[in-house]
Amino acid sequence: MNTQRKTAVVTGASSGIGLGIAKALLARGWNVAGSARTKTRLDEAAAQLDAGERFFGEAGDIAEPVTAKRLLDSASHRFGAIDLLVNNAGVFLPKPFVDFTPDEIEQQIATNVKGVIFASQEAARRMIPRGRGQIVNITAALAMQPRSTVPAFLAVLLKGGLNAATRALALELAPHGIRVNAVAPGIIDSPMHSPETHQFLRTLQPAGRLGTVEEIADAVLYLAGADFTNGIVLPVDGGATAGNI
Repeated sequence: MNTQRKTAVVTGASSGIGLGIAKALLARGWNVAGSARTKTRLDEAAAQLDAGERFFGEAGDIAEPVTAKRLLDSASHRFGAIDLLVNNAGVFLPKPFVDFTPDEIEQQIATNVKGVIFASQEAARRMIPRGRGQIVNITAALAMQPRSTVPAFLAVLLKGGLNAATRALALELAPHGIRVNAVAPGIIDSPMHSPETHQFLRTLQPAGRLGTVEEIADAVLYLAGADFTNGIVLPVDGGATAGNI
């Protein structure tokens, strides 16, 4: 194993945006450690990525601190230092505010908040002694520009909070040489949205189309190489955050 390559950890790497980010990083020569809830999904992702020993996965719930620690420990043991953490794992459930159940609220908080906190803590503990590293959070453009046609209170609350927390953590970790940024996707053609909804979703986009997974991965790659960029939330949304159409 070539430990001279840069190493990234990507949560929620078995499908959709996470899989696309892993694929893009591997294509640029990175080692990638990914997480997903089940080993089966990670095995399927590994087969699609076909990167040999440069990709491996750790199964488990990223909202559990033991999973985050095991993921970062395994990545460090296998590849050496961690250069990049991409907090991609997330849950999105658009429904009227009054209809959210307690279980749905807990699930959203667990994955979208706890998953980011525990993975970022584990990454920062390893990056601080080295004096370098970076964290990229995948948030949501909807949190920056809510829409009356998309009831998504919890997404706005949690991803909007993550947008603000990105800036706060960037300031806290900057003296240690660690950058923290976010990518805020618009509506992306991914397994999160069923094909029968695509026609309606296109009408919400100023660009008149859905974004692609590759376009989100390109934004992550940009931030990974933008050494003087810190504490930003980068919308990749076809203009959706410019206002309502």
